[in-house]
Amino acid sequence: MKGPILVLLAAGIGSRYGGLKQMDKLGKNGEVLLDYSVYDALRSGFEKVVFIIRRDIEKDFRELVLDRMGSKVRWELAFQESDSLIPPDIYAGAQKAGRTKPWGTVHALLCAADNIDAPFAVINADDFYGPEAYKAIGKHLCSPAANDPVIVPYRLDKTLSPQGTVARGVCEVKDGYLVSVDELTAIENKDGRIINTNSDGSIRELATDSPVSMNFWGFPQTILPEFRKYFDAFLDTFAADIPGQIKSECFIPRAADYFIKQNIIGIKTLQANSEWFGVTYREDREMAVKKLAALTEAGVYPSSLWA
Repeated sequence: MKGPILVLLAAGIGSRYGGLKQMDKLGKNGEVLLDYSVYDALRSGFEKVVFIIRRDIEKDFRELVLDRMGSKVRWELAFQESDSLIPPDIYAGAQKAGRTKPWGTVHALLCAADNIDAPFAVINADDFYGPEAYKAIGKHLCSPAANDPVIVPYRLDKTLSPQGTVARGVCEVKDGYLVSVDELTAIENKDGRIINTNSDGSIRELATDSPVSMNFWGFPQTILPEFRKYFDAFLDTFAADIPGQIKSECFIPRAADYFIKQNIIGIKTLQANSEWFGVTYREDREMAVKKLAALTEAGVYPSSLWA
């Protein structure tokens, strides 16, 4: 069996961050956040890394990220563009309506489908998941049970930003399996309460210890056709009401929720005592720099990852 693949979603535009956070130097020797993800994955049994980026950042990405990794990482590039996999008539309608949003994480994953020929984990490039999480998912994907989809969930109150709202897939778990994933896009800690402001303006209060998806999933390669069917259905909905759907995106957590409810797959939860942090906002940067420095000082990471 081929070793698992790490798929990194690194094509984001960083609108809330104010720049390309996937290439912001946070480590002592110019490491970016995804360097630590790749390092943790390689020491947890992963054999290949697929970076999903945009073509307009390819030159900078090669110089700032890939050149430092050198031959220590077996990597491939996949490209997510606004017209990738989009039928010309739907793309033309979206452009005419003024769509500027990306098409979402399912779209990004499908842009890398030709690069995926083994069980894989998919993650965000701007999140730090911790070595324990990679050990858990790497062990699973290297085992005979690799065809069983999994998720590494995190505790909600440990994943918020003091700078503003965040999107999280709030999970319901029963007997170690996901029952549902509710993708909420405006979660914040407000006056000691964790709330989500729904699209209609109503407020939903959430438990502090709710398990949430941080987009750290493990899947068999055979799931990709199901993602394609799901994305095609999303495009049909978009085409039927372009003005009303102009900002809609196709997210992996929502696809996972659909797969569960349609009995297409079951998704097991993996427990990992791992700390998450990310750089959603520019103000999150200083915290990330300090935490990475502390982890390096503690010996969790070498002073130079790719020396």
